[in-house]
Amino acid sequence: MSFTRAALTALGAVGAVGAGAAVWGIGIERYLFTVREHEIRVLPHGESPIRVLHLSDAHMAPWQHRKQQWISRLADLKPDLIVNTGDNLGHSEGLRGIRTAFATMRGIPGVYVHGSNDHAAPSPRNPFKYFTGPSKVTVAEEPLDTGALDAYFTDELGWFPLNNAAHTITVNGTAIDTFGISDAHRGWDRLDLLPDAIDEMRRNSAATVTLGVTHAPYRKVLDAFTELGADALFAGHTHGGQVRLPGYGALVANCDIPLDQARGLSTWSHDGRAVPLNVSAGLGHSIFAPVRFACRPEASLITLLPQVSAPDPAAGSAQAT
Repeated sequence: MSFTRAALTALGAVGAVGAGAAVWGIGIERYLFTVREHEIRVLPHGESPIRVLHLSDAHMAPWQHRKQQWISRLADLKPDLIVNTGDNLGHSEGLRGIRTAFATMRGIPGVYVHGSNDHAAPSPRNPFKYFTGPSKVTVAEEPLDTGALDAYFTDELGWFPLNNAAHTITVNGTAIDTFGISDAHRGWDRLDLLPDAIDEMRRNSAATVTLGVTHAPYRKVLDAFTELGADALFAGHTHGGQVRLPGYGALVANCDIPLDQARGLSTWSHDGRAVPLNVSAGLGHSIFAPVRFACRPEASLITLLPQVSAPDPAAGSAQAT
């Protein structure tokens, strides 16, 4: 076989593999919704387990019926608490799909924060720029009805917003302190407001566990949450990389979190404390980048368990499994 023919054969094989990967990522994997289950030991000894359903990055468009139906069935998991880490909307009419998807969760206690796509619709852009670093803010954006989304979450579902705020929530008779920030990717985080908000919350709280909630898991946010006493951290935004290489993992995270922590349960360590961190790969994608590869869309079911023995006050850590 001549060199030219061998080269053409190799190029053809590469092209076939690329085409096959594109067909899989665009036509198949982005519909392979999955639930990832984890356990973390953060509750006081003797407390009953609490099932937390972590939802993120639905990027909902009204025509995405398969996604809506799958999300609606997550209520069958019987979660005790829902943590929603933002980017629910992906279209100006996305709230219609969110209503369909989340209707079964009415009455389940919940907390949520905003991502940028809860305020502005996505815009067309070169998808390959996603791999060059954290995305930039576009000049012209279509505003979304964030007020209607918030009204649905708070008035109809009964969830509490944690955008630069703190709140004690009661779950199965157990008090849980929660705090969070708005989207740090857009500079909407006000970490400076949290200490006073948390102090005010704790003055009237008997909670023995604290959850920190953010959309984008920037290092400064995770460090600050750890310093502020969070016992577990919840985040989204990264899409798990959205396109991952088998055996390697995420190529990008769209923020400065280490790539090996861009998806799933890990441990965030800072200033002598080690805290469980769950970063959801999310349920969707931008309508202008409809692909997932080696990174299925997901929800997470995190079961909070009691610690095996009385914690060492000096250790400042929680156990993740």
